[in-house]
Amino acid sequence: MSPLTETVLFVFSLVALGYCAGLTGYLKPASGEGIAEFAVNVAMPLLLFQTMVKSDFHGVAPWSLWFAYFSAVALTWAVGHFVTTRVFGRDARAGVVGGVSSSYSNVVLLGAPFILGIFGPSGFEVLSLLVSVHLPIMMMASIVLFEMFGRGDEPMHPLRVVRSFLRRLFVNPLIIGILAGLAWRMTGAPLPALAGRLVDALADTAGPVALFAMGLSLRRFGISGNVRPALALSALKLLLMPALVLALVWLLGLPPLTAKVAVVVAALPSGINSYLIAVQFNTGQALASNQMTIATACAAATSAFWLMIVGMVFG
Repeated sequence: MSPLTETVLFVFSLVALGYCAGLTGYLKPASGEGIAEFAVNVAMPLLLFQTMVKSDFHGVAPWSLWFAYFSAVALTWAVGHFVTTRVFGRDARAGVVGGVSSSYSNVVLLGAPFILGIFGPSGFEVLSLLVSVHLPIMMMASIVLFEMFGRGDEPMHPLRVVRSFLRRLFVNPLIIGILAGLAWRMTGAPLPALAGRLVDALADTAGPVALFAMGLSLRRFGISGNVRPALALSALKLLLMPALVLALVWLLGLPPLTAKVAVVVAALPSGINSYLIAVQFNTGQALASNQMTIATACAAATSAFWLMIVGMVFG
């Protein structure tokens, strides 16, 4: 078995173990929420802090990376909205859920440990640059869309949108981790030995804990009702979006490692955010749940496929 195949299987085996722990009742659903909170609120912010402090980011080409990745997000979102509303006849609010489901990668719970396992710390540097923009953009998009579609006939208030965005942005633990790491980096001072050991110890747990928590959380969702829209949106997420990113990073001539990470992140399945938006809009909950479960189940195979493709294209 090749090291690459072993890493893919290792990552998705941890997700499967978490799912089985919930399925068998070995761990209660409340345990999953606690483990996920630790991963997202403690371990992952410290991993991002550690990366911001230690990394040099030379040769990453962030502006080209952001343009390529988020252009693909916008295009896939539009196709997902069109498929949900025009092909399957759902309303505009369900179309928003479809757009998010087809374009919002699970960059934290799955993306961080997956990229670390495949590409190492250098790959995670690229991912951290994506996360630093991915979170604010998707956060703003969800707020604006809720203002447009989730308040009925009430008009959208730009000031309320900005206030809500800033309030949510600067209390987000991942953003705090990134900003704190950049602030410490600007001082030029090394981390004290004890603080460094504490950060390293907790940051090192981020990957396996996040993957196990993701598997455990999937047990809460599952598949129900009409799965055809979810299958279509899963195909958009796992096949169309990475194909678009691949074309764009190749046309822009991004460095090989940056290009590989961008494509693999685009090929990740959707996270829980699409379901949370569906709950917020009070529509499309089954659609989001079905899509997230199906895409995650298929992602081991499709991720291996895209890893093979980027290896052939970028070396």
